[in-house]
Amino acid sequence: MIFKFRIILDTLDDVFRDIEIRKTDTLEDLHNAIIQAFGFDGTEMASFYKSDAEWNQGEEIVLHDMSEGQESVLMMNETALEEGFSRDNTKMIFVYDFFNMWTFYVELADIADPIDGQDYPNLMFAQGHLPENPPEKKFEAEKLDDENDFDDNLDDDAFNDSFENLDDFDFDQNWN
Repeated sequence: MIFKFRIILDTLDDVFRDIEIRKTDTLEDLHNAIIQAFGFDGTEMASFYKSDAEWNQGEEIVLHDMSEGQESVLMMNETALEEGFSRDNTKMIFVYDFFNMWTFYVELADIADPIDGQDYPNLMFAQGHLPENPPEKKFEAEKLDDENDFDDNLDDDAFNDSFENLDDFDFDQNWN
């Protein structure tokens, strides 16, 4: 069977690629197809994240194990597409280049029979161009409950210390 995916860049513009790939291929194979389809050089770290219907980020599946054996991690090259995707579980988030945070929504659009003579993975359709710079992300913490609101629990005097008189801090200005 063939999985048909739509991979959408997290941006206001319509930038996406439709890729078909064998369901027995791995997430690493899909990773390679995505970076080729969008024109990346493939030298950066990347991860897939399991996702629910509302695109909430779940468990990470990594390209390279950086845990140094301290914890067990899911690896892209050990995870078949059919293990991560099904008719009921159709979404994952893909992040490429953790410094620039290129973020993509990966959605299983269809499951079909393979076409004789067709090579897979196959880029079926490309829409839009990758911007020069990744879309900006706004990282916001969830608002705490009123009773546990962090701002209400701060001691206002805790941040009123002045650094104008460094003599109070045993600071040697000629240390070097």
